[in-house]
Amino acid sequence: MMRAAIFTIVLLIAPALTLVPWVESLDRKLLDLQFGFLRAYAPRAAGNDVVIVGIDDETARVIREPLTLWHPHLGKFLQAAAKSGAAAVGLDIILPDRSFDAVVPGYDRQLLAGILVARRTTPLVLALTVDPSGATRPIYPAFLAAAGQDAVGYAVLPVDDDGVVRRLDDRIEVSGSSVPTLAGQMAARLGREVRHGFIDYAAGKAFDYVPLHSVLAWYDAGDTGRLEDAFGGKAILLGGVFRFEDRLAVPVNLLAWDAEAVNAPGVVVHAQALRNLLNDGLIAPVPRWIVPALCLLMAMGWFVAFDFAYALGALLAAGGAVLAASTWLLAHGAYLPPMAALLALMIAVGVRDWYEASLQLRERRRLRRAFGAYVSPHIMQDILRSDPPPGLGGQRYRLCVLFADIRGFTKRSESIPPEATIRLLNRYFSEVTACIHDAGGTLDKFIGDGVMAFFGAPQRQDNPCIPAFRTARDLLERVSRLNAALAREGESPISVGIGMHTGDAVVGNMGSLARHNYTAIGDTVNVASRLEGLTKEVDWPLVCSAAVFERLDDRTGFVKLGARPIRGHLPVDVYGWRPDDTAGSGWGAKTA
Repeated sequence: MMRAAIFTIVLLIAPALTLVPWVESLDRKLLDLQFGFLRAYAPRAAGNDVVIVGIDDETARVIREPLTLWHPHLGKFLQAAAKSGAAAVGLDIILPDRSFDAVVPGYDRQLLAGILVARRTTPLVLALTVDPSGATRPIYPAFLAAAGQDAVGYAVLPVDDDGVVRRLDDRIEVSGSSVPTLAGQMAARLGREVRHGFIDYAAGKAFDYVPLHSVLAWYDAGDTGRLEDAFGGKAILLGGVFRFEDRLAVPVNLLAWDAEAVNAPGVVVHAQALRNLLNDGLIAPVPRWIVPALCLLMAMGWFVAFDFAYALGALLAAGGAVLAASTWLLAHGAYLPPMAALLALMIAVGVRDWYEASLQLRERRRLRRAFGAYVSPHIMQDILRSDPPPGLGGQRYRLCVLFADIRGFTKRSESIPPEATIRLLNRYFSEVTACIHDAGGTLDKFIGDGVMAFFGAPQRQDNPCIPAFRTARDLLERVSRLNAALAREGESPISVGIGMHTGDAVVGNMGSLARHNYTAIGDTVNVASRLEGLTKEVDWPLVCSAAVFERLDDRTGFVKLGARPIRGHLPVDVYGWRPDDTAGSGWGAKTA
């Protein structure tokens, strides 16, 4: 029920991401990266290209008059464009709003002559702009009349919140009405359909420009061939290309003459928009319903995120597919903003993975509370690990099995209250458990006043006999300290017998599906148990088989006891060992 409720919340959040402003901001940043990727790895040529005639620093040095008095030069440029056979001409400079004939007689006539000549041979569009109040800055009426109807377009581009120009909208509102853009009007004059959309910054090569003063020099020299080579059949845009004037932030560098540019002159942006309109068109956003639908589809990642590996795979596969699809569509004229869908995928996968992890953590805590006091740390780790061991059955391990038993405890328990018996056993077993776990052993079970442990499983060890002997030695030292405490309390000491044997055994879950134990089964276990019983007969606290003795790195204090018969088995060569300080400990006392 809780899982279904959380999934429902994820489904509600997913399409709502399309309404979050910062998601749109992320989409814009990603769009810039996609344009850069496409320009670098999938460049596309533009068949109908645009030529920029640039007014640069050198042109300003050659033509000494202020720009407002460039009438003769602009008129000459328009006549040069007409003579070259250009497809269309656009002036991305704002013509003056008054006559200058009173200042320099004949100035207006020279520009008017150029406008009229250009108008007769090629579509001509003059740029308009707006002042800070939003009103259109006027142009001298004679120039507008000479250019004719539909010969003006606004050199205004939409700027996104982050200051970057990514779109062309031919429905700009000025003074309450929609007006055409400079690029849109030029495309319309050339018979192209103009629609609003994203400027395709991946189309075409980086722009270079022809300096205006060079064009004027060609015209003055009558070099019609160079003019035709440069402009014949192409759309021309005239505008400033100064380093610090009329610059706009764009997603990619469009300037062939400045590889380090972080922005572009306005005329270059208009040229890129016009290049789009004259070729494959602007990039159109996909229908609005597609993105919320894709978000819901990505939310289905919930169903494969039940495991961390699957969750990571879903993120990489589905996220990569969305990014690839968005980039492919961008290269084919459609824009699919992917960030909302990617976030929906991350939320669905992340929330499901978090939920499943919280369930596992809660289950682990429950198991630790339930079984932590009953099994060794190794078994606890097997229980808690993400990929649990199989149910019934086991694997073969090379083990060293240890049995330890309190000598004469049955008789002792008959003379003391049961509560005292339990307290003594708990004190003893606490010491036993600590030394087994400290040496990396597995505590199999308590058997009355005895204990069984093994070394070498579930974590395999190269030589399990060494930690087993270390445990036996530690146990005898702990019993010595326990006996000292019992003496202070007026209680009788205890003595223990320890038997050890090494060999192969099967370790795993034994029993039924309803109830089973993690234990070791095999002849090795039986021999170790019999050797523990043999400690009573030979009067040694520790008896081990020759197989164990031969694998120890420190054999100090061991005494060979020879081959000893054990019940239900062939005789076994055994060794005895006792600590040096056995006086008064009671370890070697023979008791029934």
